[in-house]
Amino acid sequence: VCAVCRIKDPALHQGFQEEFMFTKPDNTYNDIREKSLMQWLDEVAGVVAMRHAETYRVVTAAVDNLQFKHAIYEGEIVVLKGYVTYVGRTSMEVEIDTYVERPDGMRHTVNRAFFVMVAVDEDQKPIQVPELIITTEAEKARNEAAKMRRDMRRQRRENGF
Repeated sequence: VCAVCRIKDPALHQGFQEEFMFTKPDNTYNDIREKSLMQWLDEVAGVVAMRHAETYRVVTAAVDNLQFKHAIYEGEIVVLKGYVTYVGRTSMEVEIDTYVERPDGMRHTVNRAFFVMVAVDEDQKPIQVPELIITTEAEKARNEAAKMRRDMRRQRRENGF
């Protein structure tokens, strides 16, 4: 165990970003798809990981579960919320939930994605990140699910995927 290890509360470094869609749609159906959403997801994952790791140097190591449940149309408000769900020695899993907010204020789920982010130093070498404090039942459930995804990613790597 590291003598200078830090432990952080997930509530202190949640990412929250709202985007108003005014850009040109990604296709002829006037909806926003992979290109824009993937960029926003990566940005939110990066901000959440930076806050947790207390460094501006983080890199994306893996992306899991990028499925679209509904289209995002031009002019809709897109809300992305990110959480650190698991921390290893140098890596963090960041869960990002994406919603569209309708004019009546109701939010509808568009996507849930999981990013593995790694903190690095100036030479791009992985560095240790603070441990994660789990205080609520929701955080505990997210952390347990994250451990299962970590094991599945490890198994896929061992199987050459």
